[in-house]
Amino acid sequence: MSAEKPFGVTEWFRPGEHARVEASLDQLDALGARWLRTHLSWADWHAPSGAEWYDWLLPTLAARIEVLPCLHYTPPSLSRTGASSGPPRRPQDLADFADQTLDRYGRHFTHLELWNEPNNILDWDWRADPDWLVFSEMIGAAAHWIEKRGWKAVLGGPCPFDVNWVELMAERGVLDVVSAVSIHGFPGTWESESGVWAGWGPNIAALRAILARRRPDAEVWITEAGYSTWRHDEVEQARSFVAALDAPAERMYWYGLADLPLDTAIQEGLRFDLRHYHMGVLDARGRDKLLARLLRAGGPAAVRRKLRITSAGPRRAAEPVLITGGAGFIGSNLADALLADGHEVIVFDNFSRAGVSRNLDWLRDRHGARVITQAADIRDADAVAAAVEDAAAVFHMAAQVAVTDSLDYPVEDFEVNARGTLNLLEALRAKARPTPLVFASTNKVYGALRDLEMEATSRGYLPMDPGLRGFGVDEARPLDFSTPYGCSKGAADQYVLDYAHSYGLKTAVLRMSCVYGPRQFGTEDQGWVAHFLIRALADTPVTLFGDGRQVRDILHVSDAVRAYRAVLGRIDALRGQAFNLGGGPANAVSLRRMLEAIGALTGRRVRRRLAPERAGDQRYFVADTRRLTEATGWRAETPWRRGLPTLHDWLVAEAGVVAEAAERLREGDRDARGACQSALGV
Repeated sequence: MSAEKPFGVTEWFRPGEHARVEASLDQLDALGARWLRTHLSWADWHAPSGAEWYDWLLPTLAARIEVLPCLHYTPPSLSRTGASSGPPRRPQDLADFADQTLDRYGRHFTHLELWNEPNNILDWDWRADPDWLVFSEMIGAAAHWIEKRGWKAVLGGPCPFDVNWVELMAERGVLDVVSAVSIHGFPGTWESESGVWAGWGPNIAALRAILARRRPDAEVWITEAGYSTWRHDEVEQARSFVAALDAPAERMYWYGLADLPLDTAIQEGLRFDLRHYHMGVLDARGRDKLLARLLRAGGPAAVRRKLRITSAGPRRAAEPVLITGGAGFIGSNLADALLADGHEVIVFDNFSRAGVSRNLDWLRDRHGARVITQAADIRDADAVAAAVEDAAAVFHMAAQVAVTDSLDYPVEDFEVNARGTLNLLEALRAKARPTPLVFASTNKVYGALRDLEMEATSRGYLPMDPGLRGFGVDEARPLDFSTPYGCSKGAADQYVLDYAHSYGLKTAVLRMSCVYGPRQFGTEDQGWVAHFLIRALADTPVTLFGDGRQVRDILHVSDAVRAYRAVLGRIDALRGQAFNLGGGPANAVSLRRMLEAIGALTGRRVRRRLAPERAGDQRYFVADTRRLTEATGWRAETPWRRGLPTLHDWLVAEAGVVAEAAERLREGDRDARGACQSALGV
């Protein structure tokens, strides 16, 4: 198998962003990028302290990665038109600036790109407009001087690509004095609107045909290719990356590294076009999107592998069961059970959570083509509508699951949990044939339960009320949404129930306590049993928020799967109802007792450290599941002491994952949660 082509990244840096530059270099190294294209702005260089900025920036970048500077943005003070990218009063000014750049920074690069995209490019008659003649003269003179001095000039291309522009550059002699011509393209983001995008192959072929007449030894570079994930379609970004990498060009620079914060003004103005803000392989918080996570895991080859298995493929005649979040912990176990019984399953997942791609691999290995993959986000209403079109039933597991993240980013939490659920309900309401839905809610809809009187015992916190102590919290408990996560999941919970009453949909809700078991990649924020075990196997300390006496009833995932299927099986009778789902009093355990049990399994005491209680944490929650039992006959069958070894043994089988987690945690180069998530990989 041939080696993968290298790739570069295009990323602009503003003066003063020293910390972001250093962080970006670390990210580029981790992603495997060979080249970095960044701008050397004429306007910024002439501003106060501009020269100082570039005196620091270019040597810093070049010490870590091969740099392609792009001379960018003529300042209005030097412009004939007053526009920041218009031609200057003296075309020789650009050549002079290029000469100055080579003198001052030339030891840091081999190629210098000349930006060549005046404003309103699509509205101009290039051959008739005298400004274009001046612009061509300016670019040609600068390129000639760059090449004469021993560097290589790269002619920047317009976006979208147009063969007539290339012909103009040929007529004006610009192509005769450059070593490479670049092409830009954003198929699926902008070109699809203009209707002129023919594809990388045809556009590059047209460019090479013109070069063959004027400069046959010139290379073709893609210096800007990208895809905006403003609709949360991260798999499409990965597909676009591979398409650009496979294009017949000598180099490809992907645009760009990180999303823009929404308070950043782009050239056209603040939030002029939201697509501009979502071009990165990292989001604005620095978290990996799917493409970045795959590149870290194994470079472009890992991207290709994942795209192969996330291709939906043809659907068969049978009506499949749709599981949103189907590659997650409970979703993948539920999918496995349904597939084993002969059903076809649509796994709808955006693959944003660490580890879930492993779960999809596992499902595909076990069940092959009967696993229908739809790589999409629950916030994408069109994708949701397409997923439910043929579905016979829906299990809705997709969610933002971390209370801590909801406190930091409440809008995103709402969009995923509340708006995403509404997207799904509306798609079901639009169907002519009723399609049942069972929704995964949470015990957090009952709030922090601070009104319950508690006794601190050797077994953990226990309620003073003997009824609560004997049976747990039942569905008559008033809802008390706490934290943005509780609000968003609670709102979704109530929408699901109301759509049964208002629109007659066959919907039901399961309010889950803590579920554990194989295929759970737990973190500090969610999946605490697996998180404790991962930490113990990695021999790293577990942080207990509070005193560790918090009590939860834990439920093995096999029991949870049976509960979801039981509710679906009686959905006509149970529509519009909510049920608590947990292990009940028989499976109630404190965090401290769980650590003791894990220590016995691993053969060594689990190290621990204490931290303050977190907002919204319940000191005690045990689900009263009698209502579910009465309605379906379901009971929890797996005692937690018998179920815990199944998770332990599965994690031991993933020894490489745990070893990697241990190494990263010991290095201390990331916080504990981030290290575990990254180590679990994709």
